[in-house]
Parts: sequence; structure tokens; C-alpha cells
Amino acid sequence: MRRGEKRRIVKKNDIPEKAPDRLAVLERIAQLEKEGRFDVDAEEDPPTLPLQPGQIDYLRVKPGSKAKVKLSYLLAGKFLDKLLEEKKLVIKEIKGMEHLNELKSGAILTCNHFNPFDCFTVEHLFRISEHQGKKQLFKVIREGNYTNFPGFYGFLFRNCNTLPLSQNKKTMYNFLKAVDTILQRGDFILIYPEQSLWWNYRKPKPLKNGAFKFAVKNKVPVLPIFITMEDSDSYGPDGFPIQEYSIFIEKPVYPREELPERERVRTMRNENYEVWRRIYEEFYGMPLEYTTEVGEEGSV
Repeated sequence: MRRGEKRRIVKKNDIPEKAPDRLAVLERIAQLEKEGRFDVDAEEDPPTLPLQPGQIDYLRVKPGSKAKVKLSYLLAGKFLDKLLEEKKLVIKEIKGMEHLNELKSGAILTCNHFNPFDCFTVEHLFRISEHQGKKQLFKVIREGNYTNFPGFYGFLFRNCNTLPLSQNKKTMYNFLKAVDTILQRGDFILIYPEQSLWWNYRKPKPLKNGAFKFAVKNKVPVLPIFITMEDSDSYGPDGFPIQEYSIFIEKPVYPREELPERERVRTMRNENYEVWRRIYEEFYGMPLEYTTEVGEEGSV
């Protein structure tokens, strides 16, 4: 969500003009796709301040950390319930819930990233799953969201079991240790392997290796989640339709132990992408094609 934005639903016969800033974001996305720069955010992120090792308790083991986690989840739960009740977050259907429920070990959950609220969507899946109260869901976030995001959302970013990346080597070492601990003890980590947020972008973007390296190292599966969108009859104050989400949870992808480590990572990444591609093409009824221009050295 953008700073200072107030969310409300506008009736169809009282639709405001499309917000210039949203139109600019869509133009930026179109340009980034054309250039093949899929891992670049289309909107301005909060400034990134270096996260020092002493600023974060990744596993939330300190009493103060535990108290903040409890409070943040209480507030986030009420906020999510209100979003759903007021239809500012619309979940039309969920398919494949059994794949989430049947996970026995720790796992990486991957999801396409197109809206700040898609993390609430995955959180909703977790809290209605059979793992609620038994496991924990952690979320990897960018450094600036943790160190310099203001207000209510900043409080959630800092305390809702988030795992911020960091440019500080010691902090990043602690991050990696925490990831291993979380997965080995049987909890889940949500990662956006596209590494960028493109507002209301419906196509799956090419994936980075990080999520799959964690899975291979810890010998845990990746659970691919892909969210599709449809225009609803309600409009936001930005003049664009509120989106109705269909959530597809697919079968987990496991590391292939017979392959070399690098190939295991590549294979898991490609299998995850192909699952997303298939869902996209079946749901929208069109082949997945990008506008990316091929340069002299070949495609991106």
C-alpha cells in the first residue's frame, strides 16, 4: 500500500478518473517488461537503511520480540478480517488447499508478487489451514521495508515473523542461519522468487534462485502458489476495479537428490515456473508471452 492511501470502494456509477500515479506505474511496468528487467520494482520503495545485527531477533526468541509478534498478529488478524469483510480483499476461490495441509516438513512457499496485500492473502491461507497453531509462517522482505517503513504497516513489517534481507554481511549471516533453523524445525517461509512487485501484473515473471537454494540446502519442498485476478464490479479510489483473486496451490516440488546441487536448484526453479505458466495459460486462456525485445546477444 502507498503511504497515506485510504482504501474505500467506489460504486460503479461514481467511478473517479484513473489515478495518474497508477497509470504511471502501469507505463513503468510495460517499459520494464519490454526491456526484460523483471526483477526491478515498478514503484519507489522506502529508502533502504542498513540493518545492523543487533537490530533484529530473526527467530523472535527474546521476550520483547515474542510480545511484539503476538501484538502484531492480533492487529494484523483484525485488519485482514476487515479487508475481507469490506471486500477490499476479495478471494473468489481457493484450489489445492490439500497440498498445503499435507505438508509434513518445513517448506518454502512461493507466490507471485503483484500487490502489497498478496502477503495477507497467503497469511489467510495459512491461518485457515490445518497448520494454524502448530507451525509458523515467516516472510522474507526487503531491507527497507523493515528499517524505514512508517506507521501501522511498518510495525507489521518489523514484527509479523518477517525475515528482512540485509546489505550488512553479519546481519545476512544471521538471516541465513535463521532460514536454516526455521526450515529444519518444520516451519514455513514465504518467498517471492520474482524479486519484484509489479502492481496487478498477471503474468508470472522469471524466477531467481534464492528460494530454491534454501530448499535444496535444507532438503525441503517448495510449494508453488499462484494467484490470478479478475476485475470485480467494485472500484477503488484510484479508478481501477478491485481485483478478485483465485488462489491455486499446487503439488510441492521436491529437490532431486540424484542431481548435482546446482542442477537441483535449477530444476526446482524451472518446475515452479512451469507450474505457474500452466496455471496462467489455463486460467486466462492465452499463451504466456512477454513483450521483451531480443537484443544483439539474444533474449534475456
